[in-house]
Amino acid sequence: MHDGLKLAGAVAGLAFAVNAAAANEKAIFGTNWLAQAEHGGYYQALADGDYAACGVDLTIQQGGPQVAGRPLLLAGKIDFYMGGNMQQAFDAVAQGIPLRVVAAHFQKEPQVMMSHPGEGLDTWEELKNADQYIIGDEGAQSFLLWMASEYGFDVGKRVPYTFNPAPFIANKKSIQQGYATSEPFAVEKEGGFKPNVFLLADYGYSTYSTTVEAMQDTIDKRPEVVQCFVDASAKGWYKYLYGDNKAANDLIKKDNPDITDEQIAFTIEQLKKYGIVDSGDTEKMGIGAMTDARMKDFYDKMVKAKVEPEGIDISKAYTLQFVNKGVGLDLKK
Repeated sequence: MHDGLKLAGAVAGLAFAVNAAAANEKAIFGTNWLAQAEHGGYYQALADGDYAACGVDLTIQQGGPQVAGRPLLLAGKIDFYMGGNMQQAFDAVAQGIPLRVVAAHFQKEPQVMMSHPGEGLDTWEELKNADQYIIGDEGAQSFLLWMASEYGFDVGKRVPYTFNPAPFIANKKSIQQGYATSEPFAVEKEGGFKPNVFLLADYGYSTYSTTVEAMQDTIDKRPEVVQCFVDASAKGWYKYLYGDNKAANDLIKKDNPDITDEQIAFTIEQLKKYGIVDSGDTEKMGIGAMTDARMKDFYDKMVKAKVEPEGIDISKAYTLQFVNKGVGLDLKK
């Protein structure tokens, strides 16, 4: 009898475990590029079971050069999408698309301008004197217009950036765009020198970046899934930056075998150095924090630079419902 009771208890326990697993709602998070350390917090939360712990069976679907992620979100093929910065969310409102940013995991856009040291381009104010600005099409239609309206850069000096640092390395009087976590590393490897690096965010380019976008329908019908994703991701980012991140890096390398340990280490160092994930408002409100004041500040700058039209109701571009709760602050070591 005793053994029978034990067996019945075990069967009941097994049934409970199966039901608990089945109860975890499936969700897909689409990233906007190949797996890399810039996505480390999400992979950390996945590796540590943080999504599963609050009821979500999460799949990270990596992006890349051939993947258009936002249309997948609009079509309901993925539940969350990694946005670039707030411009796309403002544009969605202008187009009547019911999409909202539910968290911002980068407090600072990692966008930088680089220059050669000792060539009279050693301060932000001097950069506009460069012979040419090597900037891609997207940048030419966004942050370059802001640099022109705010600091007097000459848009006529812009030449296209082809994601190859060779022209910048060859021309000492040029400046080039990049990501703090990526291009300075490539220039140092290929050019044999450390470029001057100027983070646009530190000069007033106040957008959030690496945002999490969700459709309004998901927010309305599955708020607990959104909250779980936002909370678990915040915890993942704290652990990735300040704890043992080996498990996350192993998952990143599995998804993207081309990435090196050296690149991952450089990225983490830059994320910390510039306070890209954790600075300012996050110190009290937690990673992922957003404020109305920051949103308005960036939108006003984009209107002034004629990047965005006036009259967008930017309150429809984001919601503060899921952030600013201090989740994960206890994990910061």
